[in-house]
Amino acid sequence: MAQEFHSGTHTEETPPSPPHTSPPPADFEPRRESTRGLLSQLADEVTTLLRKEVALARIEVSDALSQAKTGATSLIAGGAVLYAGFLVLLASAVLGLSIVVESWLAALIVGAIVLIIGLVMLQVGKKKLEPSEFTPERTQSSLRKDKEMVQRRAA
Repeated sequence: MAQEFHSGTHTEETPPSPPHTSPPPADFEPRRESTRGLLSQLADEVTTLLRKEVALARIEVSDALSQAKTGATSLIAGGAVLYAGFLVLLASAVLGLSIVVESWLAALIVGAIVLIIGLVMLQVGKKKLEPSEFTPERTQSSLRKDKEMVQRRAA
């Protein structure tokens, strides 16, 4: 520190005083967060974050369902038009075959062929809907392996 000498006496220079600030109110206490308070605040913030994430997920699911609804409507409309076209093709097959054979026989032949094709398609679809087709075999196998590993480590 700089020293000054005045009339033969030794004095130290006083540091400049900080700018004038008003004293804190009488009821002011410095904020000292306790561990419990901090954990409580963290829990509140995590809860708020989770609520916001759930709200966002709901909005996204709602949007996805709306798009799925639009897609399903398009599929149904397209299927109806396709079905109408198929019926017209069947009628034309009957009319074309009726040139060679009697009309009733042409309708019977075309109807029988379509019936056989439909039955085969139903059988294939029924087989795909059997409960054994829905068994998550890979997941079950993986769970068995995990169980065996845990048992080995526990032993």
